[in-house]
Amino acid sequence: MSKLFRRLAHGALGALGLGVATIGYAALIERRHWTLRTATLPVLPPGSPNLRVLHVSDLHMLPGQRAKQRWVAELAGLAPDLVVNTGDNLAHPKAVPAVLRALDPLLATPGVFVFGSNDYYGPTPKNPMRYLRRRRGSWVKGTALPWRDLRAAMLEHGWLDATHRRLRLEVAGQPVAVAGVDDPHLRRDRYNKVAGPVTEAVTLRLGLTHSPEPRVLDSFAADDYDLVMAGHTHGGQLRVPGFGALVTNCGLDRSRARGASRWGVHSWLHVSAGLGTSPYAPVRFACPPEASLLTLVPRAVEPTRGRAGGARVGRAVSSAAADIS
Repeated sequence: MSKLFRRLAHGALGALGLGVATIGYAALIERRHWTLRTATLPVLPPGSPNLRVLHVSDLHMLPGQRAKQRWVAELAGLAPDLVVNTGDNLAHPKAVPAVLRALDPLLATPGVFVFGSNDYYGPTPKNPMRYLRRRRGSWVKGTALPWRDLRAAMLEHGWLDATHRRLRLEVAGQPVAVAGVDDPHLRRDRYNKVAGPVTEAVTLRLGLTHSPEPRVLDSFAADDYDLVMAGHTHGGQLRVPGFGALVTNCGLDRSRARGASRWGVHSWLHVSAGLGTSPYAPVRFACPPEASLLTLVPRAVEPTRGRAGGARVGRAVSSAAADIS
């Protein structure tokens, strides 16, 4: 009995030690392992020049996160043609200057943005098991955040707010149509304000949303948008090797928690795993924080356009530097 007890005790201690080491890695190392993911997406008309789009999302910035601010600022060295910010920039009432320090070198590049729940309201402590339930109940609002100040600064530098607006801009000399919705996670989305296909000749039809809710993605796909970009999921934040994300915190299926995938007959979806975490859940595992550099290239053959109805085709692009033919 004593041998069995010792074996059980050693096993329990080993499991406890492994658990503590895993939590330490997730909290102290991986959540600060900022990563650039790259992908090549065939979304442009044949013969179009390539476009380079930097996707930044879910900074969840705290004032003192100087290392993250420096890393984001260095992304300007990638010289993208367009910067897309899909929200959740703030995690503290005094974080606007910190976000602007991070984005400052990028604000000289054409940019578009929509906001997420954690631009409007601060994070709150939550039971982690809540995210594993299919029905999560009502969303608890935290402290109101100064999103208007952040929006004003972005607009002053020339970035465009795509929230419930249809925009047209020139990107590297190419005409691009952009439309966005307010955060579906808070049910603030009003797609009817931007509904309808783009009728003018453009190189790219780009849709923006913070949370990639299927109802919004279906609407963009039905209007023949080439690419929809979103954040919110944190890539699952905690992923199991060989299994993937446990949850997406929205209606999107787990296989699409990060990266690029087809959505419908014509559209592509890109979901950023984001660059931060809630200060009340400062861990990441098998899912490092990320920004994404997307190289948009021409399609091999121009597809027949039509209402997609949300049919899902293909599978998610799973790795950095993925080329899709």
